[in-house]
Amino acid sequence: MFEQAFRNIDDVLWKEAGCTTELDYTEQTSWLLFLKYLDGLEQDKAAEAALEGKKYSYILATPYRWESWAAPKDANGKLDHNKALTGDDLRDFVDRTLFPYLHAFKQKAAGPNTIEYKIGEIFGEIKNKIHSGYNLREIIDHIDELQFRSQAAKHELSALYEEKIKRMGNAGRNGGEYYTPRPLIRAMVRVVQPRIGERIYDGACGSAGFLCEAFDYLKAGKLTTADLKTLQERTFYGIEKKSLAYVIAIMNMILHGVETPNIVHANTLALNLADVQDKDRFEVILANPPFGGKERKEVQQNFPIRTGETAFLFLQHFIKFLKAGGRAAVVIKNTFLSNTDNASVSLRKLLLESCNLHTILDCPGGTFQGAGVKTVVLFFEKGAPTRSIWYYQLDPGRNLGKTNPLNDADLAEFVELQKTCADSPKSWSVKVGAGETANWDLSVKNPKGNEAVAHRSPQDILDEIAALDAASAAVLAKIRAML
Repeated sequence: MFEQAFRNIDDVLWKEAGCTTELDYTEQTSWLLFLKYLDGLEQDKAAEAALEGKKYSYILATPYRWESWAAPKDANGKLDHNKALTGDDLRDFVDRTLFPYLHAFKQKAAGPNTIEYKIGEIFGEIKNKIHSGYNLREIIDHIDELQFRSQAAKHELSALYEEKIKRMGNAGRNGGEYYTPRPLIRAMVRVVQPRIGERIYDGACGSAGFLCEAFDYLKAGKLTTADLKTLQERTFYGIEKKSLAYVIAIMNMILHGVETPNIVHANTLALNLADVQDKDRFEVILANPPFGGKERKEVQQNFPIRTGETAFLFLQHFIKFLKAGGRAAVVIKNTFLSNTDNASVSLRKLLLESCNLHTILDCPGGTFQGAGVKTVVLFFEKGAPTRSIWYYQLDPGRNLGKTNPLNDADLAEFVELQKTCADSPKSWSVKVGAGETANWDLSVKNPKGNEAVAHRSPQDILDEIAALDAASAAVLAKIRAML
């Protein structure tokens, strides 16, 4: 049922002039899903309060609740067409009344980690792009069919939403910005092994894929009520700069089961590293920062190693925000390992001297759809210098692409071998010592990669040349005969 509802919503959005890409489809579906979710959450809390003999104080005033403007019901629980807005009336109410009301919550909220603040942020940053009130009514009716009440329903909805994010990520040249392949994230989480009670951070959280997968990993164990409360309130932290990604991240975490995600809408790189105290640091960092972006000069002033390369600034940020003894896994383009510019050399030196860079996963081309760069994953622990690096060269044995993406089986050997840093045809270790590495070069050079090549015999090559010459002579003879 849910899958068909999502298809129906996309079909209506396809007819809408204001929505032209998968990004628009996901954005518009997200704000409507959020309001539907919020209505269910409020009803559940009101029912719990009633059982305890208490009165629940609703976040939204009556006219702005889903059940009032979007899907008013009659005595039989069916849509009350006499009360339900449609056409221009519906569009005008959403644009001129509902969105301004919801945006005002940002000023009223007690703090940035409250649901009220999240409401204000979301509806201050995105706009309703569904210009036809009749299309909007049709989409609302489909959204209203979706239920968030049971864990099974939430699981199905989260899987469908993930698929929507994946399609959005694959839709354009900036695909990797919104979508990191989930098998790669799961492998990173399994290597880092976060634990209950540790704070997990992604300063470039995008659609919150790392935080969602870390949540799924942690909730798979036997958990107490206190553990569940810790996961809900004091475990997952993220920052996202872009409005659309921020909205998607919040919705994605909600659908995975984190009701009030600790995700902040801000520019991570604008945070001054000189102000970071130990209480601000995290035990676990998982991230795929954007590559190739440029930051303003005043933002670069926040960093000891100044560079316009966004990914290099993020790596400095992560090193600074990692607690002593903390563990990190960060995706970065593979040229970082060998570039000879001053920023690259200085950053590699900083990483190797302040952290134990124990593992480098070399990913093949095509790992990220829509991104033309090759990447590596750096796994490191803060507090001790690097003495040895274990490399693993991922080779799934096929060309990766949209129809043949990375899967969990491709990474199973890496996860298993990494536990002992064992040597194999695809893995090896390199000792690292002070002054031993020219320019602190970390290039991926598989010492076992010199397999014997089956060369053709000289006679075979000469025979092929003779055959090609004969074919060329025959073609030339035909051309001359035509002159």
